[in-house]
Amino acid sequence: MDRAEKKEAVAALHQVFNQAGAIVVAHYSGLTVAQMQALRKRAREEGASVQVAKNRLAKIALDGASVADFGTLLKGPTLIAYSDDPVAAPKVAVAFAKDHDKFVILGGAMGATLLNPDGVKSLATMPSLDELRAKLVGLIQAPATKIAQLSTAPAAKLARVFGAYAKKDAA
Repeated sequence: MDRAEKKEAVAALHQVFNQAGAIVVAHYSGLTVAQMQALRKRAREEGASVQVAKNRLAKIALDGASVADFGTLLKGPTLIAYSDDPVAAPKVAVAFAKDHDKFVILGGAMGATLLNPDGVKSLATMPSLDELRAKLVGLIQAPATKIAQLSTAPAAKLARVFGAYAKKDAA
């Protein structure tokens, strides 16, 4: 890598660190190429990204970034998983770590908060942004449907009463 490529890599990482909702740092030593491709594919499906970056360049990119300084985690063969949704990257990383012993989560960051491995795991158990939106829409719609049911219920009861009187008079 020449100096210009390094500057571009640092600028790209700096932008990622400023925009990401959550960042997960993990060791990937011992994973095969196929396993890494499976991790990247799974991350893409969930709306996250996985990137192997040089630790020195990542530490430089952390300077002045709006994210917690997780530079102490960047030792050895590390990869960075990130996503705009604060839950997507941790979910992918934790699920992959369950299936692969050689994938070790070191920690991460969510905004100005530094996360340890337990923090990443607890973040992964939270519902995603889409799931929260669906629950919110369900909660908003529930009262409206109940109001509609209640407003039509008296009319239905009246119709049944009139129907019963009509049958009684006909008989």
